[in-house]
Amino acid sequence: MRFPLKLTTKLTRYIAGKRLRGEQKFPLVLMLEPLHACNLTCTGCGRIREYKSTIDEMLTVEQCLAAAEDCGAPVVSVCGGEPMIYPEIGRLTRELLDRGKHIYLCTNGMFIRKRLHEFRPSSSFFWNVHLDGMERNHDLAVERDGVFREAIDGIKAAKAAGFYVCSNTTIYRETDLQEIADLYEYLCELGVDGHMISPAYSYAAVQTKEIFMDRGAIREKFRLACDLLEKYNLMTSPIYLEYLRGERELMCTAWGNPTYNPRGWKGPCYLMTDTHHASFRKFIEDTPWEKYGRGRDPRCEDCMVHVGYEPSAVLGSHRKFGDNWKMLQWQLNGQMGGARGKSNGGGHSAGKTNAHGSGTAGGYVPPPSKPAYQDGNFRIL
Repeated sequence: MRFPLKLTTKLTRYIAGKRLRGEQKFPLVLMLEPLHACNLTCTGCGRIREYKSTIDEMLTVEQCLAAAEDCGAPVVSVCGGEPMIYPEIGRLTRELLDRGKHIYLCTNGMFIRKRLHEFRPSSSFFWNVHLDGMERNHDLAVERDGVFREAIDGIKAAKAAGFYVCSNTTIYRETDLQEIADLYEYLCELGVDGHMISPAYSYAAVQTKEIFMDRGAIREKFRLACDLLEKYNLMTSPIYLEYLRGERELMCTAWGNPTYNPRGWKGPCYLMTDTHHASFRKFIEDTPWEKYGRGRDPRCEDCMVHVGYEPSAVLGSHRKFGDNWKMLQWQLNGQMGGARGKSNGGGHSAGKTNAHGSGTAGGYVPPPSKPAYQDGNFRIL
């Protein structure tokens, strides 16, 4: 299966219950940002730039749990910032799991080995490691050498300890899709369980605009991407991929993946910030949804990012005959676990993996690092 059966069953029951009660706007995934501080300055990231004035602020574990209760989404994506420098990330994860939530912990992977002892494997927990290419290009994108090696060693350690691991890749204008295929081939050999993929969003706070794509370029890019990548366990739904290829239209479902951070409920969506709301109910009721979306707000014109459109695919926005069967087949035909540590004989990535610390999980040992959070301040650069 493409996802753990427990997750699929719970999400299906949740959606069915909401529809039976006649609810029109409800969340699927809570994007929980306990902090915005990060140890990296990735070229295409708007978070550390947008929230520069409040970069040292953090949510308490209690605030995070209250937000999860307020929202009610069955899935929580713990993101940021870099959540692995959140001092109580282990406790937060345990508390969310105890409340029956399914978790994707989104990380650059640099602190997995260091803090792995704070976590326990669960069918409701995924490490979601962001990788935008092989070593050279990924380290260029995150603006620091050695990040790819440490992320790979973190993945190896997590898989050896029995965790689920998936990758998350952002596609930019200059992304070499054959390199992403090489990356997926390599990750399959490490036993990685699946891959998320999405086009980049042109954040207002990011000044390097030439790295982003307009709608036409995204469609062309993803037609090529799907030809190369569909043989891997993509965790991106087939309906959303059809939208990315220009084969169908979808409208954004921004409330499907609401964001909560130290300033409150981010409105209108994960990518755009017009205001912050004190409660999830106010976020839903006070946001003028009719003003957002393609053809309504110029900031939405070229946005095709998964946080807005994957919920549309799952919830049946612009449903076509056969979509339910297509989604069921997609779930049943997936295969988690990659190659379970065995080569599939493709061989086309072998020439690139030798430099990635690809021996044992301890193949690359970084120098000792200072605490990321100390004396009330983040030491992130």
